Amino acid sequence: MNKSELTRIIAPCGLDCGKCLAFEDGEIRKNASELKKLLGNNFSDYASRFAGMDPVFEGYAEFARLLEYLSSGTCGGCRKQGCLFGECRLRDCVREKVVDYCIKCAQFPCEEHGFPEGLRQRWEANNRRIGEVGLESYYEEIRDKPRYP
Repeated sequence: MNKSELTRIIAPCGLDCGKCLAFEDGEIRKNASELKKLLGNNFSDYASRFAGMDPVFEGYAEFARLLEYLSSGTCGGCRKQGCLFGECRLRDCVREKVVDYCIKCAQFPCEEHGFPEGLRQRWEANNRRIGEVGLESYYEEIRDKPRYP
């Protein structure tokens, strides 16, 4: 993957947009779409019948609603559309500072991020790691890890 592609999927906070549940080209959307396809349009009828054998199927309507949401990812990434976390200020900040990642900013770490404490810690650690090993190596380290640990 080239630097432009990596910058598209690795947000300024260091999170992998490609693993976000809303990312249009992400694995979550692709796998949810595939599961919908495999189940077919009429599975709710079967789920009703299967509920007699196993009560877990009684919750299929709620599952189908969630599956529909997960399969309809429409976000192009934080740099394109902004973060789903509404308080995040990084997209605009890195544009103003003309840097790809906060670690490249002379003011890092700062208080301009807008994150609650847990996310602030991840942002800082992710950016420090990008600075230590570089973007390509950082991606190799995180590419098989879940986004939502």
